[in-house]
Amino acid sequence: RITWVDSKRFEKHPEELKELSQFNGIIVPGGFGSSGVEGKIKSIQYAREHDIPYLGLCYGMQLATIEFARNVCGMKDANTTEVDLKTEHPVITILESQKKAMEQGQFGATMRLGAYAAVLKEGSLVQKLYKEKRLEKDTERLKELRKDKAQAFRLGENASNPSKEAIILERHRHRYEVNPAFIDALEKEGFVFSGCHFRSDGTKLMEFMELPKHKYFVGTQS
Repeated sequence: RITWVDSKRFEKHPEELKELSQFNGIIVPGGFGSSGVEGKIKSIQYAREHDIPYLGLCYGMQLATIEFARNVCGMKDANTTEVDLKTEHPVITILESQKKAMEQGQFGATMRLGAYAAVLKEGSLVQKLYKEKRLEKDTERLKELRKDKAQAFRLGENASNPSKEAIILERHRHRYEVNPAFIDALEKEGFVFSGCHFRSDGTKLMEFMELPKHKYFVGTQS
């Protein structure tokens, strides 16, 4: 059973966040823009601090990253540049290679659309779940994709050849990415990026995150 909750309500009435305790899990789905974002971040914080299972999808993963940066890492103004271009801690942003494409008017080239490979972190919850449910199927899909040179960009550097690593494929439709400049600071405090896409230019894109000390707290960029 799914109950839809208007996150904007929590921006005006944070005391009402306690109603989230009735749920077996909280999902923040994909989205864009600034509407309701602060309420979503408060909801994510409530889930993290009260050990309520959490799943962040696309924007939901990005906002979980922002929440952790603000409330655990001490980056009080952490944000996505989609919402605040002037933040001193742009933990979610447009990468430099994307900015160059935008300057040349190539806006389509700044989005990740369709299937992209992710290498999963050994010992992570995300890796465990894919191994149990779908890794075998994705391994077969990867074999077919490797035959099409025109689709090599979807594989990235680490998935172009057969590997012992757990590699999966998921669909994407987004432009903003986790800022590589903040990865070390986040992971130092216990934030785990449990899946990455390795671009051929050496850029590492964060695909999954999790908090191992929690009952279930996972985000996926796909």
